[in-house]
Amino acid sequence: MTDELNKFLEVALRAAHTAGEILMAHRGNVAVERKSGFRDLVTEADRRAEAVIRQVLLEAFPEHGLLGEEEGERRGNSVYRWLIDPIDGTTNYAHGLPHFAVSLALLGEGDELLVGVVHMPALGETYSAVRGGGAFCNGRRIHVTSAERLDDCLLVTGFPHDVSPGRPTNVDHMENLVRRTRGVRIVGAAAVDLAYVAAGVFDAYWDLTNHAWDVAAGVLLVREAGGTVTDMTGGPLNLYRPRLLASNGRVHEQLLEVLRAGRIEG
Repeated sequence: MTDELNKFLEVALRAAHTAGEILMAHRGNVAVERKSGFRDLVTEADRRAEAVIRQVLLEAFPEHGLLGEEEGERRGNSVYRWLIDPIDGTTNYAHGLPHFAVSLALLGEGDELLVGVVHMPALGETYSAVRGGGAFCNGRRIHVTSAERLDDCLLVTGFPHDVSPGRPTNVDHMENLVRRTRGVRIVGAAAVDLAYVAAGVFDAYWDLTNHAWDVAAGVLLVREAGGTVTDMTGGPLNLYRPRLLASNGRVHEQLLEVLRAGRIEG
């Protein structure tokens, strides 16, 4: 790990933990609003957490760009750009479930992933990675699973916010993969899902609809933990249209075969 990457990670961890304190302080006593639809929620805690993240990052790196879920984009004067999700899993947070996270990622030139942090304050778990430096949970190195057969695997996925008629729902892929694996879980937070693939809790994660700030940190975690991340056809991942498949690498091609055989919606 270079000194520069170490500095980026140190500040990202500080920003994530500060935001996590805000989330925990408001937990159980926060008004819920709707954004683009009745399933797409936001709370005052989201806004306050993102504001403090931006403050911490810009105090340390005033030239960096920022792209956050709640406050949009701030263009910077360098190649570096932070992706910010103050609460990934807002619905979980609003309903008292502990599976929500602060997710921060730093992109460099060419949108190369450099730093990723997924902080789960209600669970006391902080996942972190830097390019080429491995992946960690609370300072302990983590690795993806060693499963080589789908029937030994436990998967995780999610549903889109918009499941209106004619929109992709992911039900077809879920049905196909439930039949081939030990099961499929829905946690409700992409950053958590990806962190758990990196930590060997799940063997793979796929999803049809996410934003870059939802998945960027988790993608780096999986890769640094020894896993593989592609789009759902096996091609390079586009962070800004992340129809992604993340796995331990050993079952990646088997999963792609199932996904290709089904109807890839959207």
